[in-house]
Amino acid sequence: MDRRTLLKLIAAASLTDIGRPVFASRQLRVVVAGAGIVGASIAYHLAKAGASVTVVDQQGPATHASRGTFAWINATWAKQPRKYHGLNQDSLSNWHSLQRDLGIPLRWDGSLEWFDNDARQARLTEQVAEQVTWGEDATMVAAAELASLAPGVDFGDAKEAAFSANDGAVDPVLATQILLAAAKELGAQVRYPCKLTGVEMSAGRLEAVITDQGTIAADKLVLATGAEPAMASRLADIEIPQRSTPGVIAITAPLPPLINRIIVAPGIHMHQRIDGRMVLGEQGGPPHNTAHEQRLQGRPNAFPSRELAQEHGARMLAVAKRFVPATSTAAIENVYIGWRPLPLDGHPVLGASPARPDVYLTIMHSGVSLAPIVGQLASREVITGETIARLDSYRPDRTFERVKRY
Repeated sequence: MDRRTLLKLIAAASLTDIGRPVFASRQLRVVVAGAGIVGASIAYHLAKAGASVTVVDQQGPATHASRGTFAWINATWAKQPRKYHGLNQDSLSNWHSLQRDLGIPLRWDGSLEWFDNDARQARLTEQVAEQVTWGEDATMVAAAELASLAPGVDFGDAKEAAFSANDGAVDPVLATQILLAAAKELGAQVRYPCKLTGVEMSAGRLEAVITDQGTIAADKLVLATGAEPAMASRLADIEIPQRSTPGVIAITAPLPPLINRIIVAPGIHMHQRIDGRMVLGEQGGPPHNTAHEQRLQGRPNAFPSRELAQEHGARMLAVAKRFVPATSTAAIENVYIGWRPLPLDGHPVLGASPARPDVYLTIMHSGVSLAPIVGQLASREVITGETIARLDSYRPDRTFERVKRY
């Protein structure tokens, strides 16, 4: 795909379709609620399979969790157990296919990760050894070799670091826009701002979805609304236990090439996009105090003032400078609060609601890593009505146990 075609696709995706007549035909009519990276992938795969697709979003593409994510594509040690690790591995393969088919810009330079706690570092070594037995291209790299893998990075006293060669990174906003543009080229409609407010049911089956812009006839509804806690109970008539938590992502203005890998250092995550912007991910989360608790009650995606946002960005940049001294010239361009949609056990929720079988749920933290495989498998289940065995562990009616993986 050349640059001119890409720009045309993105421009098409930015147009709203509010006011068009409801599309009705023999095609399966599917409304996808949520224009983040997961919803965009599902919409693309549905449209590619021949469904009549309408995407609705309250604000616009990639305006919530997908905008405020570090966007590390991986199948590393946290992806437990083995079958979940395998799902992520397959999704990485699907990312390569999407990159080839749609021209999505991705970097596949691998990641380097280490801890400053001896016990945790020893555990990392064990986990990497486990990954190798699962077919992952990972290894522990000794300190003497680290400089050749990541010039410009100061590893301090680290004796070794885990190198996961398959890992990649993407601009999640751009990827979402390209997926939606491709879906539109296949006939999908994208409507925003368009708030989903309810559903119309008849004899237990879905007839339409209700929005603040009118009613849309539909046979199926896919909820890809991220960390929005009330959607599942209100529209799918099922409670999904979640422990969604906020994280802060800071993005610098473009810089010359400084790092060529994803760097997962103590206290900070870093990678540099193709456009030169450095992405910084907060590792420890927000401070635990009354002021922050009050500020986060409304689940905001932005700070109350630019000054406060810059303060948080500067704090993260100060940590980054310890490991990449050349970032001393960096300027913070944007800072986002990302609410991670995290089911209680850390695994995705994928499948039709037992109470409303025409409503399909997609809730997960690893949305960027899993978007391609979820788009492929969820669209197949929605269109055919079949249940794919490899998704059985992630059904919405499973027993949820609290497991902290991240």
